[in-house]
Amino acid sequence: MIPLRRGGVLAALSSPARPRLAVAWRRRCLGLKRRSSSMQDEEKESGHFQVKPNESLLTLPLKLNAVLRLPSDSDLDTGRRFESSSFGLLDPFQLVKRAVSDDTQLKVTEVMPRLKDGGAFVKVQHDASLSPSDIEDRLLRKLDENPLKPWFSPFRGIKARLVRGSPWLEDLYRFPSPLLKVEFVPPRPGAEAAELAEETLYSLFRRYGKMADILPQAWDSKQTPRYAQIGFPRVRDAIMARNCLHRFVVAEAMGGGKDGTMLRISYIKRVKARSIWEWLTSHPRILIPAVAALIAGFSVIVFDPIRKFFVKAQIQHSLHFTESRIYKWFKSQTHNFTGNKERAGGLEAVWDHRRDLIGKLQSWLDGSSDTFVIVTGPRGSGKASLVLDQALAERENVVVVDCRPIVDAGGEAGTIGRLAGALGYRPIFSWANSISSMVDLAVQSATGVKAGFSETLEAQMVKMMRTAAAALKEVALSGRSSRDKDADLSDDAYLEAHPERRPVVVIDNYLHRGGDDKSAMVYEKLAEWAASLVQNKVAHVVFLTSDTAYTKTLARAMPDRAFRTISLDDLAHGVARSLIVSRLKGDDDDDDDDDDANGEKPDLTDLDGCIRTLGGRLTDLEFLSRRIKAGQSPRQAVDDMVGETATDVVRIFLHPRSDSSAPTNQRRKWTSQQAWHLVKSLAETPSLRYNQVLQSQAFSSPDAPSSGEEALEALAGAELITLRSERGRPRTIGAGKPLYQAAFALVARDASLRAGLDLAALAEDARAQARVMDAAERELALLAALPRQTSESAGRVSYLLSRLEASQRRTVELDGEMALLRKVFEDED
Repeated sequence: MIPLRRGGVLAALSSPARPRLAVAWRRRCLGLKRRSSSMQDEEKESGHFQVKPNESLLTLPLKLNAVLRLPSDSDLDTGRRFESSSFGLLDPFQLVKRAVSDDTQLKVTEVMPRLKDGGAFVKVQHDASLSPSDIEDRLLRKLDENPLKPWFSPFRGIKARLVRGSPWLEDLYRFPSPLLKVEFVPPRPGAEAAELAEETLYSLFRRYGKMADILPQAWDSKQTPRYAQIGFPRVRDAIMARNCLHRFVVAEAMGGGKDGTMLRISYIKRVKARSIWEWLTSHPRILIPAVAALIAGFSVIVFDPIRKFFVKAQIQHSLHFTESRIYKWFKSQTHNFTGNKERAGGLEAVWDHRRDLIGKLQSWLDGSSDTFVIVTGPRGSGKASLVLDQALAERENVVVVDCRPIVDAGGEAGTIGRLAGALGYRPIFSWANSISSMVDLAVQSATGVKAGFSETLEAQMVKMMRTAAAALKEVALSGRSSRDKDADLSDDAYLEAHPERRPVVVIDNYLHRGGDDKSAMVYEKLAEWAASLVQNKVAHVVFLTSDTAYTKTLARAMPDRAFRTISLDDLAHGVARSLIVSRLKGDDDDDDDDDDANGEKPDLTDLDGCIRTLGGRLTDLEFLSRRIKAGQSPRQAVDDMVGETATDVVRIFLHPRSDSSAPTNQRRKWTSQQAWHLVKSLAETPSLRYNQVLQSQAFSSPDAPSSGEEALEALAGAELITLRSERGRPRTIGAGKPLYQAAFALVARDASLRAGLDLAALAEDARAQARVMDAAERELALLAALPRQTSESAGRVSYLLSRLEASQRRTVELDGEMALLRKVFEDED
């Protein structure tokens, strides 16, 4: 029986990879023959074999790790696999005996399995006449002529190689890899090692298997000892090369230098998944953007289809119960029973008056259009009702984006939430962007690179609008069938040929409020999105705006198109009267029983005069009809409305709250003196010249927070005034609505209020005159300091003196006027 090396086997089995096998092997090895304990202990401490002169050491890669992976009934059964009686002819050690011990000149004295390497070392005893190289050649020829292919390695037979060095029998937590590190060390202390050339390394290592590459150490590297890296395609070949050449001394004749060079071979640790993670965590500039990209990709894959579904539901109103057929049927039946079918019939007179405009808008939306449709008019003129309740009443796929709540929302999260609600874009995690911004800031401060987790408001809006555009296109193509006569058309050609199939996007309150960067960005992105929808034939877009300067913003999004515009004015006197009478009549029909019991009818005395005061603004007329229905006479109702409006004008424009603590971009661009100048002037005349107003002291003062043009635009945006344009430029200024004209007159008749505001305006004018005189006096003093007076400077002196005199005269006049105004306060009770 060939003895097994107990100490060596235990070293192999005690590696971290075989904890249970070591226990079983210790039990089994009690019955194995062993050499003297002194020799074994010595080898165990040194980690190297002791080979006598008539002995040689061979290594055989048996792939024992494949055997050990087989299932076993117990730990003891695993140990029995290495005994000849367990596997019979298929036992790995029987294969060793068959490969080596058939030779009568060789005697196998010991077999030591190396489970971690998946092979075994075989010590053979031979005659002194045989050299180790002859033994290796004889074994190779024998195995080539009679190959041994075990069941656990059927495609590659057993090979045997002579151990030329001194293998290290370590039991460390080191496992084989196909990449070897070959260090060039001196064979003894004091000697000098040489760095082997690639050709020498190739000749030494090639016999153990095909090599992948040889990587010598960089020439400028300071690391010692010098080394080279050798890669093998197969781990099996790398194991054999290390076992055979470790501590092999390369002689001078082979290129090892004068003293020779010893090869110290070790495995280079294979990069595992954990090592990859460690590398990633140590490179946050690569990891963090990669994680951000993965999160973005996951969001696109998972949430985008869900969001597109909800946007389509918003367009088609499929999730709105009030749009369902059941609800509409019950509503119609309820109206039949209650007699309330014509509740809103009072507006029929208005729609009859605007029937041509409604028909024009419907024809534009049913035909092919590659531009915007603009419905403009003063606030309260009924733009939304005309478009949504009349022109689009029978239209199925309509989505309304109201800019007022979007622009008025506080913060980016509020803006995104309002826009998402208008588009039906859900789910949306507006809070996540705030957290991402904080994480992004922390990562940037720690690593110096922006992670990209957070998105700007602009980027989020663009992403939402892109999803909405895709949903709009799917809705437009949803009614297409393969049986249609134009089924062979492409999607774009189909949408161009069937403009009636396109959804309608209504953008209400466009340019409702401006003055800050966020509002400008929202309006700009909405215009760009609308332009892409129209140009790609995806949807019709209708803008509802009260701002007469809408062309400036929309022309940037679509500069090469002429817009289709519908302008709504105030109702004519006859239409306004018909509206009020029909509203009151409709309410009387609903309450016939109450009227008969009370015997009271609404008082319509002086209704025509009241309508002339209110003008034809639709919202004001409806408010008047509700007040008359409540029991007020038309004159009382109008007087109350004028008084309430005058109070709002004084509170908002003439005595506004201080905004010094507000951000710069949210401060008012006008002053109370500018508003008072317009109120007082419009109380006297219904129309003012635009350029004449700009030349007034209030709008040309250098102390104003903005230029005169910006102040007028801001006041127009606040609905105090209306700017009427001609040929693309402002020409005249009027009251914001007809009701304001009467309110301005009421404010101007308040003597105390008028005196206070005039006094503030005169004081501002006096300060301006003082600045003029101060500047003239300084310049005159400078001219007086000249060495002599010339004819050239005489003209300038005369001009300054005349300005000084005019300013002084104006100051005296202002002082007199202010004295009179102060008497008003003294005479006031």
